[in-house]
Amino acid sequence: MKKLVGPFTQILPLSGLPLKGAIADDHLQIILNAGVLVEGGVIVKVGDFEELRKVNGEAEIEEITGQQVLLPGFADCHTHLCFAGDRSKDYALRIAGKSYLEIAKSGGGIWDSVTQTRQASKNELAELLLQRIGRHAKDGVTTIEIKSGYGLKIEEEIKQLCAIQLAAASSTVDLITTCLAAHILPKDFNGPASEYLEYVLNNLLPKIKKDNLASRVDIFIEESAFNVSNATCYLQVAKQMGFDVTVHADQFTTGGSEVAINVGAVSADHLEASGEKEIKLIAASNTVAVALPGASIGLGMDFAPARKLLNAGASLAIASDWNPGSAPMGDLLMQASVLSAYEKLTTAEVFAGLTFRAAKALNLHDRGLLENGKLADFQSYPCGDYREILYHQGKLKPGKVWKKGKEIL
Repeated sequence: MKKLVGPFTQILPLSGLPLKGAIADDHLQIILNAGVLVEGGVIVKVGDFEELRKVNGEAEIEEITGQQVLLPGFADCHTHLCFAGDRSKDYALRIAGKSYLEIAKSGGGIWDSVTQTRQASKNELAELLLQRIGRHAKDGVTTIEIKSGYGLKIEEEIKQLCAIQLAAASSTVDLITTCLAAHILPKDFNGPASEYLEYVLNNLLPKIKKDNLASRVDIFIEESAFNVSNATCYLQVAKQMGFDVTVHADQFTTGGSEVAINVGAVSADHLEASGEKEIKLIAASNTVAVALPGASIGLGMDFAPARKLLNAGASLAIASDWNPGSAPMGDLLMQASVLSAYEKLTTAEVFAGLTFRAAKALNLHDRGLLENGKLADFQSYPCGDYREILYHQGKLKPGKVWKKGKEIL
């Protein structure tokens, strides 16, 4: 049965905006006193509420009262939500002046989270994950990418991926799983990085593919993780196996984004260290640039050059990088609002980066826009003007959230 949701003071469908490059706010379509017609979890039409009600007299009405602005649901295309424990000790050291790499070399960093996550059961990880998913859903995030990478052993990576699958069974939003077994070289692996990656390719990825535990593969290219040569070979084989590939790229040093482009990765994420060369290469490619402002805030470092990437013609998504170490806050809208202030991003560019461009970074084409045939994933904010959403820098939260046309908040 059809359902008509509305009327909304404003609906911003984000239709007709480009997948790449800069976007001026005057390109935003704004539909006043509008509604959304939904059937079978999919949008049938967006338009004037009263006209839709007249033409669809049989439709169930879900009436909206007061001033409300409607946006597509957000897609957080880069998170590490499946973990146990915290890294508050790391944070205290960092704000006292220690660098990320110094902390990692002294026994903190990612390996600390690996140790704590290995100690948790699958059910415990799933329960912790559901709590974080619930908070994200309340903030209007209707699609969440979640990485493994705190197991770094075959059985431990499988445990993490199964925990994500277990959480997905009772989640109100969509979870997209990524294998990040190539997060760092495990301290308990007896061999060089090249042998570890071969071990993952031969023993883990075939099982993941067989059991449908993940559709994507990621790798961290950095001094503390894996080099360009090893990562290139690893991603090429993973892609041949049928996985989409993505890269933790250019966070502290460059090289990773070029690998991402050369192997045809769906996205290159981080990019804080990217310079003019990398920006031009990314802009000329079909690889989505994913800015992670939460990591910049958590580490006290520069943001990804979002303005330059957009001006060069890149497709820019914005994600939270929610993780226990460098980005523990996890508030996607607040982070995007702060990034927009520092990098001078238009409202249209921020909304695009949180919705259909973020969906593109996940190779998803059925969401992120409010138009016929797209998933009925949307969120409403208690205000009369869409510009208030970023103006409040993340403090204005959605009043209602819908997933596939069903209200979840």
